Amino acid sequence: MNSLRLDFTYGLEAGNALRKLTEQQDGSAVAALQERIAKAYRTLLDGTGAGNDFLGWVRLPEQISEAETEAMIAKAEEFKKKSELFVCIGIGGSYLGTRAVTEALKPQLAAAMPGCPAIVYAGHQLGQDYMNELLELLDKHDYTLCVISKSGTTTEPAIAFRLLRNHLEKKYGKEEARQRIVAITDRAKGALRTLATEEGYTTYVVPDNIGGRYSVLSPVGLFPLAVAGVDIKALVAGAAQMQARLITPHLDWASNIAAQYALFRQIQYVEKGKKVELLVNFEPRFYYLSEWWKQLYGESEGKQGKGLFPSNAGFTTDLHSLGQYIQEGERLFFESVLSLEKQHTSIIIPQEKRNLDGMNFVAGKEMAYVNQKAEEGTLMAHSEQGNVPVLRIVVPQLTALHIGELIYFFEFACGLSGYSMDVNPFDQPGVEAYKQNMFRLLGK
Repeated sequence: MNSLRLDFTYGLEAGNALRKLTEQQDGSAVAALQERIAKAYRTLLDGTGAGNDFLGWVRLPEQISEAETEAMIAKAEEFKKKSELFVCIGIGGSYLGTRAVTEALKPQLAAAMPGCPAIVYAGHQLGQDYMNELLELLDKHDYTLCVISKSGTTTEPAIAFRLLRNHLEKKYGKEEARQRIVAITDRAKGALRTLATEEGYTTYVVPDNIGGRYSVLSPVGLFPLAVAGVDIKALVAGAAQMQARLITPHLDWASNIAAQYALFRQIQYVEKGKKVELLVNFEPRFYYLSEWWKQLYGESEGKQGKGLFPSNAGFTTDLHSLGQYIQEGERLFFESVLSLEKQHTSIIIPQEKRNLDGMNFVAGKEMAYVNQKAEEGTLMAHSEQGNVPVLRIVVPQLTALHIGELIYFFEFACGLSGYSMDVNPFDQPGVEAYKQNMFRLLGK
C-alpha cells in the first residue's frame, strides 16, 4: 500500500544533503544537526526530556483498543439518529484536529458526509454575532453537542457551553438534554467533570499525559469525528502504521521521514537563517490541516525567543496574491508542500471549436493533470529562480488512513524538532499572558 513520503527534488542545498543521507552516502555536511535530531529521537523515546509527562501520544495509536473505538462509534450512531446538527465545543487542540480531519474527508460543497449531521463549532472564539446566529440556527434544527475541555473553565468553551446547555435544556427539557450531551474531560477532577457526573452525561477522558494539540487521536478527536462520519478505525490504523514506521530500535535515516523532515527544517532555521515555514497546498481540502499544523508547531516551538514561524498558503489561489512576494520578496522562508497524489474523481476538460479562451491546449486532459503541472511549475520557479527551498510531503490519497499517517508524522517530527532546539515541545507558558490580562480587565 502506498504511504506518505518526502521528495527533496526542489530542496536546494538541504535537499541534496537529505538525498545523500537517505541514500546512505556521505552526510557530513549536516552531521552536527543530524546528531541533534538523533539525540532528540532518543530523548523522545526514552522520555527523559522536558515535558515528559505529556508523551502519551507517542505510543497512543497502538494502544487504542477496538472496544474504545466501538463504544464511541455506538454513541456516535445514537447522535446521528437524533441530530441534523452536531455542535462541537472546544478551542485550540480541542477543536482544530476535528475540523482538520472532517474538512479533509467530507465532500467539499456539502454541509456534511452522507447520512451524518453537519458539524458546527462553538467555543473557538468570542464572537457575539456568531453565537446569536448559532442559537437561531439551533432553534430550527434538532441537534446534539459535545463539549471538550479538561478543566471546564477555559473562557471561550466555558461561555459557549453555558449558553448552549441553557438553550438545549429549554428546547428539549433537562432529561432529554442530558441524553444529547457528551463531555470529553478530565478523568477525575475539574468543573466539567463535576457537572458531567452530577448530570449523568456520557463522558470520555482527555488523557492526563496528552496535551491538547497532540490529542486528535484520543477521544478528543475520535468521538466528534465518528459523529461526523469519519472512519475512526482507519484513522487510528494509519497513525499506528506510521508509528511502527518511525519508532524503531535505532534511528534509520533512510526510512524515518519524521527525522528527515525535522532535519530539513533545522537546516533551514540554523544553517540558512530562515524565519518562516510556509506550509503550502494545491488542494483546498488541506486548509484546516494546515491550521492544525500551525498550532502544533507554533505552540510547540515558539518559546525562549526561538522557533520558525508557521504560516500557510493555498495554491493556486494564493499564487495570484502572495505569488509575487514568494518569488521575489525578502528570503525569509522555505516551503513545505502538502502534495496530493491521487484524486477521488476524474473530470476531462472539453474541446471547443472556437477556442475563444485559448484553452484547447489542455482539452482532453484531466483537471488534476493541469493542477499537477501547476504545482511542478511553481516549485521549479520558487526553487530555481526564487531560491526558495521546497520540500514535498506526498500524500497518496485523501483517506482516513492516510490522514492518520499524516497527523502522526507531523506530531512525531514536531517532538523531534522541538527537542533539537532545546525547548519543551509540550508546554505553552506564553498562552497564559493574554488570559491574565483579560481576567484583570474583566474584574475577575
